[in-house]
Amino acid sequence: MKKGHITMLDDFFVRALLAGIGISVVAAPLGCFIVWRRMAYFGDTMAHSALLGVAVAVLLDVPTMLGVFVIAVAGALALVGLQRRGALPTDSLLGILSHSTLALGLVLVSVMATVRIDLMGYLFGDILAVTRLDIAVVYGGGALVSAVLFWTWRPLLAATVNAELAAAEGMNPERARLVFMVLVAAVIAIAMKIIGILLITSLLIIPAAAARRFAGTPEQMAVFAALAGVIAVSGGLFGSLEFDTPSGPSIVVAAMLVFLLSLLGRTRHGMEGGDHA
Repeated sequence: MKKGHITMLDDFFVRALLAGIGISVVAAPLGCFIVWRRMAYFGDTMAHSALLGVAVAVLLDVPTMLGVFVIAVAGALALVGLQRRGALPTDSLLGILSHSTLALGLVLVSVMATVRIDLMGYLFGDILAVTRLDIAVVYGGGALVSAVLFWTWRPLLAATVNAELAAAEGMNPERARLVFMVLVAAVIAIAMKIIGILLITSLLIIPAAAARRFAGTPEQMAVFAALAGVIAVSGGLFGSLEFDTPSGPSIVVAAMLVFLLSLLGRTRHGMEGGDHA
C-alpha cells in the first residue's frame, strides 16, 4: 500500500470501514429473509420511499433519519393494507408504491427552492464522510435492530416456511411480518446517509444470495451473509481508495464479485436447487 494511504487509514477511512461493517452485519440477517421470501422488490420499494422521507423531514424540520423511518414504515403499512384488499398482485403494488414514492420525493425536493438538498449524497451515500456520531448511530441502532430480530427470529422463520402452520401454532405470522418490515425500515434509515438510497438494497440482498449456496441452516446463512457483507465493504472501500472510484458503487461491485465467486464454490446439501425457507 502506498505510504500516503497510511494516514488516511488512521482517520476517515477507518471510520468508513467501521460504519460499513456495522451496516453489513445488521443488514445480513434481514437480507436472508428478503431472499427466502422473494421480496427483493420490497427492499427496493422501501429504499425508494426514503427520498420522500428526506423531503418530508426537511419540510417539517425534523431529523432526516426520523422522516425516512416514518415514511418507510408508512409505505410498508400501505402495502399490507392494499394486499388485504386484494385488488392487485403484490408485485404490481410494489411497483406502484416504489415509483410513486420516489417520484413524489423528487417533486417535493424540486418545489422547495429555498432549501438545498444534496440529492447525489442521499441517492449514493458518502461513506467516506462518516463521523463518530454516525458510527454510534450505526452500532446503537444496529444493536437494537439485531435484538428485536433475535426476539422474533423463530416466529418470523416459521412464518417464512409456512404461514398457516405458524398461525396454527399461535406464532402470529402477521405480527412477525410487520415487525420485519419495521426492521427493514430502520436499517434503511440508518444506512441511507452512508451507503445511499439506491444502493441499500444491494447490501441487503447480494451478500445473502452469495451465502445461500453454502449454508445448511438459516442461522448459518445469516452468519455467512454477514461475512460476505464485511468482505464486500472492505474490498469495495480498499478498491475505491486504490483506484479513486466512488465508494458506494465500489462496495456494490465488490458484493457482486463475491456473489460471482460464490457461484464457483460447492453448495451445501439441502441449500442447492431450491428455497431454504
